[in-house]
Formats: sequence, C-alpha cells, structure tokens
Amino acid sequence: MSYRAEYIWTDGTSPTAKLRSKTKIINDSAAELPIWGFDGSSTNQAEGHASDRVLKPVFSCPDPIRGGDNVLVMCEVLNTDMTPHESNTRAALAEVAEKFAAQEPIFGIEQEYTFFEGDRPLGFPVGGFPAAQGGYYCGVGADEIFGRDVVEAHLENCLMAGLGISGINAEVMPGQWEFQVGPLSPLEVSDQLWIARWLLYRTAEEFGVSATLDPKPVKGDWNGAGAHTNFSTKAMREGYDAIITACESLGEGSKPLDHVKNYGAGIDDRLTGLHETAPWNEYSYGVSDRGASVRIPWQVEKDGKGYIEDRRPNANVDPYVVTRLIVDTCCTALEKAGQV
Repeated sequence: MSYRAEYIWTDGTSPTAKLRSKTKIINDSAAELPIWGFDGSSTNQAEGHASDRVLKPVFSCPDPIRGGDNVLVMCEVLNTDMTPHESNTRAALAEVAEKFAAQEPIFGIEQEYTFFEGDRPLGFPVGGFPAAQGGYYCGVGADEIFGRDVVEAHLENCLMAGLGISGINAEVMPGQWEFQVGPLSPLEVSDQLWIARWLLYRTAEEFGVSATLDPKPVKGDWNGAGAHTNFSTKAMREGYDAIITACESLGEGSKPLDHVKNYGAGIDDRLTGLHETAPWNEYSYGVSDRGASVRIPWQVEKDGKGYIEDRRPNANVDPYVVTRLIVDTCCTALEKAGQV
C-alpha cells in the first residue's frame, strides 16, 4: 500500500532560512523512510555544476492535511558524501545535546507570528492603523481578534500530527498570535517547531493569508514578535541555586553578544528596551521581569526550583541554534558548579 511523505527541510537562504518541501510516494509501507535528494542550486545550498544535495529523515509524524497513512518528514541536509551541509544546524545541536544528555535539558518555545493579508497585517485597515495595542492580547470579539479561524485550524492540525503543542493565545498587536511547543528535549522541540511552522504556513494557504516570523512586522509603537525560550535541567527542576547559575552563565563575558547575534536577523529592531524587551546590547535577569533579558517566573522563585525564560530570541530564530547555545552555555556552567 503506497502513501505520501512530505519531505520538509530548511534551505540556505540568508540571513533567515526558509522552509522547503516536496512529496515522495512510498510504495512499501513497512520500509523505513529513505534518504532522498533535491536541487540545491535552487535553494541557496549548491551551485549548478554540483547541485545534488541529500535529504535525511530525522523526524516524522502523521500528515493532518492529507490524512490517512500519509506523513510529514523533517529532514536534515547532507552533502553527497553524507557529511552535514553547511546550512545544516541540526548536526551541531545533536552533538551538544548528546554531550549534556545526563543533565536532562528540556525546552518550551513560545512561537509568535503575524498574519498578513497582502501587504498589511490582518486587522489593519487599508491605508491606516487600528486602535493602539492593549486590548488585543488574549482578547475576544471581532473588533479585537483577527485570524482565529486560521489559528484554530493550525492548532487542530498540530494536534492531529501528534506534535507537543501546549497552548495558543492572541498577542499584543492585531493579527499577531502565539503557539507554544514543549516541554521537550532539544532535538524534539526543534524538529517539532519546524514542522509546526510548516503547518502554520500550509494551513494559512487555505485561508488566503500568509504568516510571517518577521521580528518587527510593523515599525513604531507596536510589539515585535519573539520566540521566548524556556529552559531547565534536572538540577534546575530540583533547586534554586542551579536557576541562578544558569542565569549568571548567560551573562558572563562575551556570552550575551555570542547568543544575541545568533538569535535571529533583525534582533536590534525588536530588542530596544521598549515593548517588553531588554536592549539587545545589555544583559539582565530578574524575577517576573518582562523587561529583562532572562525572566525567572514568580512561581519558580516561590517554589525554589523550575525553569528560566530567555526572552531575547526573535520569532525567526533557528530553534536548532538557540537550543544549542543555551544548552552549551548553561550546562557547561552547571557542570563546573557541580549542579548536575
């Protein structure tokens, strides 16, 4: 019995990779998903004289769009000698995740995004602006909420795919929404976030709108779009000293800029110190402080254990990169402190 497998991968577009996909017919339902190939010269991943690139399946789930036995397949890109392509950021994460697996790092990523209808955000009047932001966050009613039908359809598709979706909500700007993936391990949360992004774009197609991860889709006094990244290890889930060690490690030496420069293109447009952000070139952490670089939730301080939220990553961040950086920085510090 044959079925359709939608092979999905990230391309080599700079500074922000795009998602690509194509369909393979699998004729043997008992066989493992095979490697496949594509024309890398059309995805900024090769030159025409040596254009073949390899797709290696790393995660698959039911395809909620096509239904039946069909599947979605997240792939990493390899060269023809089976080494990771230079655009393959998953391979580096896999090494770091394995190195620190004993610390049991887990993530929850809050993916913000904005719907557009043509050249304007959904809910923005033609040639003008809506009422100032404030009533749209977690709002209800046709005068404040735009795109809920798309959001609900996307949520249903993610659930049918078996992804680790943990919630949705309307955000601060009209037409701006968020979904959360996790808590999951570094590779799981990253693979599943990419699939959830693909499903967002694919679902929005059916409604004639587009979704963007632009970190500052509207200039001026409007919130940007981020991917707040929640993180913990076994030690952090058991004691508060490890929470502080993790927060301090993210602010040591060159770490703040090492992270921020890899937290998504356009970071300085969003991290201005306004609109619930800390300045991109300053590092801070605090309890219940949404104006800090890293927030310690109030219940974490109260319970004396839990997780931290890195509020700096942009909506367009590569989850393979952000999770690798946080695991490497925090787990290294926790290991040195004997908090493992």
